[in-house]
Formats: sequence, C-alpha cells, structure tokens
Amino acid sequence: MPSKSRKSVSSSRQVKSAKVVSSAKPHGSATRASHAAFVPLLVFCFLIWLIYRMLFRFPVWFDETVGKALFFALPVWLYISMTGDKSIVDTLRPSKLRPGLLLGLAVGGAYGFALSLLSIVRTGSQVMFVPLFSSPDFWGEFLLALATGFWETLFFYSWIMVVMQQKMTNWPLFKQLVVVAGIFLVFHIPNIALRTGWLSVLSIGPLLFIFALGQALLFVRNRNAYALIISQAVWGMALLIHFR
Repeated sequence: MPSKSRKSVSSSRQVKSAKVVSSAKPHGSATRASHAAFVPLLVFCFLIWLIYRMLFRFPVWFDETVGKALFFALPVWLYISMTGDKSIVDTLRPSKLRPGLLLGLAVGGAYGFALSLLSIVRTGSQVMFVPLFSSPDFWGEFLLALATGFWETLFFYSWIMVVMQQKMTNWPLFKQLVVVAGIFLVFHIPNIALRTGWLSVLSIGPLLFIFALGQALLFVRNRNAYALIISQAVWGMALLIHFR
C-alpha cells in the first residue's frame, strides 16, 4: 500500500509539472509573436507620420497635441492591448511623478544652460535678464512643450526603448541607446526639412541626436517617464528662445 501511494503521488506531481510546462509554452510563443510585431508596427508608424507631414499643414499646436496623440500614442495603446506588456505603463506609475519632476527639472536646466552657452558662442550675444515667465505666450508654449514631451516620451522611450531592451537582449547598452536615438532623429527629420529646409538637418540633426542619446541614457538609469517629459519641455523652450 505505501508503494502504491508513493506512485500515485509521484504521478500526480508529474501531471502537475507537465501542466506547468505546457502552460508556459504558449506564453513564450505569445511574447515572441508580440516582439515580431514590433518592427512592422514601428515602420508603419513612421510611414503614416511621414505621409501626414508631407500632405498636411496644420498649426503647430494641432500637430503637437492631436497629431502626436493619434500617430504616437495610439500605436502604443494598440501594442499594449496586443501584448499585455505592463512594463510600458510602469514607466508612468504615479509614485514616480514627484522624483521624476525634480530630476527632469535638474536635467532640463542642464540642457538649457548648455544651449545658452552654445547660443552665446554661436552668435556672440550677451547674457541679459529677460522676464520671460511674465509673458502669457511663454506659458502657452510651455504647455505645448509638455504635450510634446509626453507623447514623444511615451513613444520613443516608454515603448521603443523598453521593447528594445526586451527584444535585443544580446545587444550592448550603447548600441541600444544609439538605435533609439537614431529612430528619434529619423522621425524628426521630415519636420525639420519641411519647415526650415534640408540644409537645417545638417545643423539641427546632430544636436537632436545628442539630445535623444542623453534622454535614452537618463531613461535607462531611472525608467521614469516624467523625468524625460519635463527635461524635454525645458529643452524645447530653450531651443525656442535661443534658436527660433
């Protein structure tokens, strides 16, 4: 009798382990399938964004709010719905808001200071106090910069950077950072070329790439989307002030 009970226990354990293994296999295949859909979805996003930029000339506020909500946020929502990947949403967890705001202000201030020095070197202008914060136009532009930072952080870092690190596990970190920064630049080239001409790509392009590289490194170290949203908003305002 004891031997029979031992056999029944061992057989039940084997059945349970077999169920666990069999249930794990579909999960792995689903993960691979979701990663396989990442590149085609990304290419599709770029193509429709390029067509939108070439065919339509809406106001800047529309492009940075409604346009990017459709072409940047909607694909991310679709990807999350397809895969159930919680790591993308985790970058926007409410508990990360306060430390992200503080870090974003610090990094954004460093970006702004660097752009101010670059502007002084480039134009030879003098440093003067200008009460920009008292202007209503300043706060309108800043809200627009926040919207831009939110949609672009969600698309390029909370989605592309997160999936890149999950998918390209055999890539070194530097290669991942360069690829994400390159994607960021490629998505911005049409807007630069259409608004200011192709020659501007040669001057603004390297600046954007360095910025995107720094943002990617900041994201990898903290996985805090709020820090990138604020730092990009401050960076955008500095660009508007010094390079308009």
